[in-house]
Amino acid sequence: MGVSKLKQIKFVCIIVSVAFIVIQIISALQLRNISPSTISSPNRKLSTTNLSRSSKIGEFGVMVIRMLPEDLAFTLFLPSEEAFRRDLRLNRNDSNAYAILTRVLGFSAVPRWISSADLEHGKQIIYDSISGFNLYISKDLNGMVVVNGVVSEQVDLKMGKVLVHMMDGVVMDAEFEQSVKPEDDDEERR
Repeated sequence: MGVSKLKQIKFVCIIVSVAFIVIQIISALQLRNISPSTISSPNRKLSTTNLSRSSKIGEFGVMVIRMLPEDLAFTLFLPSEEAFRRDLRLNRNDSNAYAILTRVLGFSAVPRWISSADLEHGKQIIYDSISGFNLYISKDLNGMVVVNGVVSEQVDLKMGKVLVHMMDGVVMDAEFEQSVKPEDDDEERR
C-alpha cells in the first residue's frame, strides 16, 4: 500500500470519529431537553380501547409496556404471563420484579414497528434491541413471529404506539438466562 492510500484511510477514520463524537454530543444535549411528561410513568393508564387487550398481556406485560415512552413507536416481543412465571419464576411479590422486567424490556424492545406482515416466511431479519442485543426475527409457516428461537402466541397487538408480539418464552441473552435459572436445574443436570 502506498503512502497516499494510508493517508486517505487515516483521513476517513478521522472524519468518521469526529462525526461519531458530534452525534454523541448532540444526542446528549437532546436528552437534557426531554420534559418529564415524555418520560413514561409506572402509573400511566392504558387507553380504554386497549384494556381488553391488557388482560391478554397480563400484569407483568402491562408493567413492561408502561416503561416505554408513550410518544414513540416500538415493537415489543413480550413474554406471555405464563412465560414470565415459567421461565423467570416471576411472582407479583418478588422484590426484584422491576429489575427483571427492565432487563426483559432491554432484550425485547426495538425502537420501530415490525409487524408480522413485514416478515417473509423463511427469511430472517436482524435488529438490535434497545440494549444492543441481536434479535433474529422470522415468520414460521403458521404466520407466527419467531425471535431467537422463541415462537409467538399472538402477533400484532397494538397498545398505543407499541406493537406487541406475545411470545411463548423470554427473549434474553445467555448471561441473563443463567442468572434467572433456578439452582435446582443445575443440580438435576449433574
